[in-house]
Amino acid sequence: MNLPNRLTLLRVLLVPVMVLCLSFGTRPWNLIGAGVFAAASLTDWFDGRIARKRGLITDFGKFLDPLADKLLVLATMVMLSVQHLLPGWLVVLVLARELALDGLRMIAVQKGQVIAAGQLGKIKTASQMVYLLLILLTSLSATGTWYMWILTAWIALITLWSGTDYFLKAGSVLGDAR
Repeated sequence: MNLPNRLTLLRVLLVPVMVLCLSFGTRPWNLIGAGVFAAASLTDWFDGRIARKRGLITDFGKFLDPLADKLLVLATMVMLSVQHLLPGWLVVLVLARELALDGLRMIAVQKGQVIAAGQLGKIKTASQMVYLLLILLTSLSATGTWYMWILTAWIALITLWSGTDYFLKAGSVLGDAR
């Protein structure tokens, strides 16, 4: 197993550690969880950079990297929602987008096509990670201040925008269903 895939696997393994930290629901544990989340998020940047620079892109990495991102982001969102720091509707929106794209990717695979991660999807993931880290570090509610509302609206917008972009670019995969 190459280094980028090990980093991705580390991200997956850090998810339950982060969830455990956030399950206590106290500021000190949220800060520890923020550290775990930040470390896990950095593995996403490093694994992609190393894989591209050294030509270590693998099918395993193509599968596990987006899965690791989804696990990290959605687990964090659920835990912050339980703490009433994140609105449930945002968690549902992000989950719905991810499930819809997974369905689209499954259809594409059946037709011998691959839907690679696009630039908007990468911006979406990075935005979500920075946003969640901000909430973890500050314990500010996603809807508690005007600027948190703006950031929450941005996360909702980029989530919808990037999801729509995937469907528009992969419309041929759906064939008659469009």
